[in-house]
Amino acid sequence: MEKVVLVDENDNPLGTMEKMEAHEKGLLHRAFSVFVFNNNGEMLLQQRAFSKYHSGGLWTNTCCSHPREGETTIEAAHRRLQEEMGFDCEIEKVFDFIYKKDLDKGLIEHEFDHVFIGQFEGEVCFNKEEVNAYTYSPIHTVLEEVNQKPEKYTEWFKICLDEVVKRVL
Repeated sequence: MEKVVLVDENDNPLGTMEKMEAHEKGLLHRAFSVFVFNNNGEMLLQQRAFSKYHSGGLWTNTCCSHPREGETTIEAAHRRLQEEMGFDCEIEKVFDFIYKKDLDKGLIEHEFDHVFIGQFEGEVCFNKEEVNAYTYSPIHTVLEEVNQKPEKYTEWFKICLDEVVKRVL
C-alpha cells in the first residue's frame, strides 16, 4: 500500500495516508515534478500510461510523483526518474507551489509540489507500466500545444509550465 506524506501550507509533515484515500478526500500532500531538458533546450515530455490511477494518457512533464515517508523530495525525484524514464541526471529545485484540482475518476489532486529542473543527453528507456510514450519538444511548441489543446495535458503541468519556462529561458 503506497502512502503519501500529508503536509500543511508550509510543507510541514502532518502524518501519512494511503495514496488513494488522500486523493479521494483531496487532502494536501507532498509531491514533486521534474522537468528535464536536452542540450537543444527541448523539454522531455511523457505521456502517462493509460492504466494510471488518474490522468491516464495525458501528456506531462518528465516525471512526477510523491516522496515516501522519510525520503526527501530530491531523493524521490531521482528515484522516480529512474523508475519511470530509465535514467537519472543532476536536478535542482527551482520553486514550489500549492494547487487543488478535481481530476478524472472522482479524485482530487491537492499538492504541495516541489519543482525540479535538470538536463540530460542520452537514452530514455521508459517503464511501459508508467509511461505510454515520450518526446522532446521545443518550449514554444509546448506552450502553443498547451494553449490550443489543454485537455491533452495534466493539471499540474498546465499550472506550473509558465514558471518553469521563465526559469529556463
